[in-house]
Amino acid sequence: MTEEFAAKEVFASIRQQRYEPSRFFMDFHIAGFAYYDGLEIIQELKPGTRLELVGEPDNPHDPDAVALYYRNKKLGYIPSAKNELFSTFLYFGHQDLFETYIQSVNLENHPERQFRAVVRVKDHRKKRVD
Repeated sequence: MTEEFAAKEVFASIRQQRYEPSRFFMDFHIAGFAYYDGLEIIQELKPGTRLELVGEPDNPHDPDAVALYYRNKKLGYIPSAKNELFSTFLYFGHQDLFETYIQSVNLENHPERQFRAVVRVKDHRKKRVD
């Protein structure tokens, strides 16, 4: 195969591919980590660990509070400056829109900055068969 022919195949392949937007939605440090159950399971929390979002509409400090859980252990919250949209989605039963993971861990930091979480939009599309 000549280099010219290989280059044409590569460019043709690139043109056939569709633009794929990022599923990234938001990231943040887990607020209040030092006050909840995280220390009991701190060694299990690694980048890529799946977390669960749980709305707390009856929270006396913030009716938009959204807690982060790992295996029924509360780790903390989405910071209040970023929780309103998530609170609304969760209130109306749309837990299936997002997936949340530990993004980074640095145990040398202050407890409020040790764990960073990322929220991504779930991909509910059917897989294409080529």
